Amino acid sequence: MKRGNAYQLSALALLVSAGVANAAEITIAVAGPMTGAVASIGEQLKNGAELAAQAINKNGGVNGDTIKIVVHDDACDPKQAVAIANRIVSDGVKFVDGHACSGSSIPASEVYAEADVLMMSPASSNPAMTDKAAAEGWTTIMRLYGRDDAQGLFIGPWIKQNYGAKKIAILHDKSAYGKGLADVVRASLNGAGVKEVLYEGINAGEKDYTAVVNKLKSQGVEFLYFGGYHTEAGLIMRQAADQNYKFQLMMGDSLATPEFASVAGPAAEGTLFTFPPDARRSEAAKEALAQFKAIGFEPEGFTLFSYATVQAIAEGIKKAGKTDPKAVAKTLRETTVDTVIGPVTFDQKGDIKDPKYDINVWKGGTYSKLTQ
Repeated sequence: MKRGNAYQLSALALLVSAGVANAAEITIAVAGPMTGAVASIGEQLKNGAELAAQAINKNGGVNGDTIKIVVHDDACDPKQAVAIANRIVSDGVKFVDGHACSGSSIPASEVYAEADVLMMSPASSNPAMTDKAAAEGWTTIMRLYGRDDAQGLFIGPWIKQNYGAKKIAILHDKSAYGKGLADVVRASLNGAGVKEVLYEGINAGEKDYTAVVNKLKSQGVEFLYFGGYHTEAGLIMRQAADQNYKFQLMMGDSLATPEFASVAGPAAEGTLFTFPPDARRSEAAKEALAQFKAIGFEPEGFTLFSYATVQAIAEGIKKAGKTDPKAVAKTLRETTVDTVIGPVTFDQKGDIKDPKYDINVWKGGTYSKLTQ
């Protein structure tokens, strides 16, 4: 983000709350990692939500009411996420755009469910979040993003076809997101007859992964699938490059942030990851892209999913005709919502239907869809 746009961003909250005179406010809490190792993802959620609210308010709001965005920092930490969830509930907020990290969303969802708060995650992919909600009969827990089991089923066959003859390692960072995704990919590969030479967890937050690199090297690993976040991945790649050790790295959707290239440096080149099709290329995102251009922010990664989450909540309220979270959740399961990422429908668990994925590659400090 350009420093020259700091004023525009600081004024954004005022723009969001502006709207129809004397209108009531519908508060939506944005909960995500505003600080910490994955703060760039939190920034994506925040800016996406604020600009969505700005656009909705500019166009008359929701049944005459305006949307107000409040931001909470969970630092991608489960305990902090629960504390934030309790605060949101005590503040009387009925709708949540968040959380981002699965390790935060899963425990926080229990707090929201018990209080009948509608939580819709624009980024969490661990199946346990909505699986548990469905088992418990919680109807206000939803996600506007694909599940890891869908992502894993997409990745596994592709890895087998392109790297099945290579020595494959699968690592994870022991988080709900990282381990969950790694386990799904492992099961998919093993089910297809591909066996990894190494599977284990690493400790997130460390600075020196030389021992990890040495273990990969000793096993002759040629392809690494890592379930985790961009900081650890970047350090592993950079430290492997320091030893002139090269292998193909592939990950999930957490690599859709420029912070990966900042950490990995030249070693980021050629890294692969999966992510839904780039919504920035769709006609539905045209007006939103102009909004982001005006504040000097590139809406990559989860930005437009957060934007779409606010749109979905707003449309659910509009169609339900009231702000009761259970009624809104029921309405959303029964209708198609037009959003910045395209039309969205939900199944009875509250998951987005028929998620799609592309394989992306990092080249020259940025990423794009892999073409073969």
